[in-house]
Amino acid sequence: YMLKKQQLSSGINAEYGGPKGSKGEVGPKGTDGLDGEPGAAGQDGSPGTNGLNGQDGAKGEVGPMGEKGEPGLDGASGAKGEKGDAGRKGAAGIKGQKGAKGEDGQKGALGPEGSCTPDDYSPCNCDTHILARHSQTGEVPDCPADFESLWSGYSLVFFEGNGYGLSQDLGSAGSCLEDFQLMPFMQCSSSDVCRHGVRTDKSFWLAVDMETDYTIKPMVNIDVITPHISRCNVCVGTKYVLARHSFTAVAPDCPADFSPLWEGYSYVMVTSSGTSGGGQDLSSAGSCLEKFFLPTFIECLGRGTCSYYINNLDYWLAQTQEQTQPGMWGMGNVYSGIEDIKRQGVARCTVCARNSL
Repeated sequence: YMLKKQQLSSGINAEYGGPKGSKGEVGPKGTDGLDGEPGAAGQDGSPGTNGLNGQDGAKGEVGPMGEKGEPGLDGASGAKGEKGDAGRKGAAGIKGQKGAKGEDGQKGALGPEGSCTPDDYSPCNCDTHILARHSQTGEVPDCPADFESLWSGYSLVFFEGNGYGLSQDLGSAGSCLEDFQLMPFMQCSSSDVCRHGVRTDKSFWLAVDMETDYTIKPMVNIDVITPHISRCNVCVGTKYVLARHSFTAVAPDCPADFSPLWEGYSYVMVTSSGTSGGGQDLSSAGSCLEKFFLPTFIECLGRGTCSYYINNLDYWLAQTQEQTQPGMWGMGNVYSGIEDIKRQGVARCTVCARNSL
């Protein structure tokens, strides 16, 4: 077959060997052939262009109410409206609580010159009287009513130099030093030489109520020592001041024409090693301390230390005990513990100021 096909293509009559004839005329159309099998699916065509917009549909029915949405952002502030008519007077409000105490006002102007004609029966208000008040805490105490502060400081009890003591009346201004030094004084000789902080020199100060340990080493840091020192205030007023002692566990009333400034415990004197020590004038406000605790004072040495020493002693007026035997009442009683001493041992007192006209 292949050979015959080659001969035909080359123009050679395979059967007769003559030359190829000319192309004949087109024959009549043949009958339709049988349908072929379906061809494979063609590839997707490219998307067509968008059609024209359709006409608006008819309005639908109202749908159900949706859930409440989140609050929207605040809108811009509107223009200020016109002032409205005055409203009706409201009901009275509830009375408020008492406010805090206000700050002290400024000092008033000096008053006019007064006349002063005192006599034995009518006190006048032209005299001035000084007193010192000791808090026995780290806070400066307030001056009593009608008294004005001159300065505040630290509560000095007495000095000791070369074995000799000099006490300060705790009701006087000298017992309230404005600056605290372990050794406020110096020792001077006739040879134009002074020594500050001699080892044997001592100063004694009212203490605050703190835990006392006699076994620990003396304190050397000023920042540690200072919190142990009582604060004080020197006050001036026109009222004469005195102290009254009850010799009982109850503070006494003030005499006629006197008013109380404070109540306390009857303080007599202090002693240190040897014969050193000092006492209080029992008519002075310094003999009536407002707090009772032991030890009452602290000792500072010229070598730069302060401490509580077991040989330092306080003396207080005692309560009058019931007499059991003539000449022997109150002898030999021992009180142990601060509360027992307050209840049965130490006498009470009141500092009083005379009423002025």
